[in-house]
Amino acid sequence: MIYELRIYHCVPGRLPAVMKRFETITLKIWERHGIRQAGFWTTLVGSSNQSLTYLLAWESMAERETKWTAFQSDADWIAKRAETEKDGALVSNIVNEFLAPTSFSSVK
Repeated sequence: MIYELRIYHCVPGRLPAVMKRFETITLKIWERHGIRQAGFWTTLVGSSNQSLTYLLAWESMAERETKWTAFQSDADWIAKRAETEKDGALVSNIVNEFLAPTSFSSVK
């Protein structure tokens, strides 16, 4: 299993809109494409409380490439993303890393 760590640094004040988009739009589209989330978090203490952090679980990089590409080109996603950003961008920066569990990790 490979985990994809994604951190969305939101435009100030736009974190609630990002969270609403995930909850009401994005997760449903991911489900159609077979994308599995492993958890979502907001920052209680850290450099910014305007970030959303989440993990995606993949069987392989090939699976990630196939499913993420299909999601990114999904006409429904493109339209709904544009609609949610009609008043401006929600995210200012995205950090993206791929993680492999160690032999002693409780998460495999």
